[in-house]
Amino acid sequence: MAEPVHVLAVARLSPLLMPQLEAAFKLHVLPDLTPEALAQVAPLVRGIAGSGESKVPGALLAQFPALELVSIMGVGYDGVDVAAAKAKQVMVTHTPNVLNDDVADLALGLMLSAARQLPAADRFVRAGLWLQGNMPLARKMSGARVGIVGMGRIGQAIAQRALAFNMQVSYTARSEKPDLPFAFLSTVEALAEASDFLVVITPGGAGTRKLIDARVLKALGPKGFLVNVARGSVVDEQALIEALENGTIAGAGLDVFEDEPRVPERLLALHKVVLTPHIGSATAATRQAMADLAFNNLASHFAGRPVLTPVPECQT
Repeated sequence: MAEPVHVLAVARLSPLLMPQLEAAFKLHVLPDLTPEALAQVAPLVRGIAGSGESKVPGALLAQFPALELVSIMGVGYDGVDVAAAKAKQVMVTHTPNVLNDDVADLALGLMLSAARQLPAADRFVRAGLWLQGNMPLARKMSGARVGIVGMGRIGQAIAQRALAFNMQVSYTARSEKPDLPFAFLSTVEALAEASDFLVVITPGGAGTRKLIDARVLKALGPKGFLVNVARGSVVDEQALIEALENGTIAGAGLDVFEDEPRVPERLLALHKVVLTPHIGSATAATRQAMADLAFNNLASHFAGRPVLTPVPECQT
């Protein structure tokens, strides 16, 4: 009988993924291990499983001399030190594409909710305030200008949905995509100035940290809305709070935050902000597809087949 492959889960992962890992591998769960137990299993670990929020730094990778693969259940993998993994000849995979529709749907939902004040309208009715008169008028979304920060597959899915609202779409990205019928602007600040809604869907990491800063928010202006379905790190949260409190921008829709799940009290106090708890991919169908893909990357590798979805840095 073949020796089971030892896999380390760096966190308690989705219940859609954990049973698959337990059935196929000898699974170890990092939070449950004492330092002594971790030292004992470290030489055996050939695979690591994590979520999009998992931290897999170089110092952790260095503890596993037999490590071959890091499989992330999520499209974002900025918590993984990919450079350190590549230096150890360790493959890193993630789960792109299967969550494009859900994240794009949520982006449009946040745009509409912020513009038409839907959560505030719900509270207004429940509190009996309608009996005293009508709510203040909200902002029309159809026909407005939307700027998308990041034009990968999810950004393109957001753009297609925005077209159904007859919106004017423009974008910024690392490079222009000539095959797309949307206006390209070379800087985020220029994009913000040309937008009524600024939607952030760029990857996280050091290269995009606090990309949306006070200057960008000022360019977006007092009638503009910010929507973030990327990473909390991409937005300067303190600058955003000040911009909302001071009326520098009109409102925001936020699915991600700088220190999740902790949300600043000042953000919670602002009624012009729509807040959701990082639910971009949180539908049963999509999370199952993500779990299956994360598992199949591990299963393919340890069966001697190519992984299905390596991260871009590991595709060359």
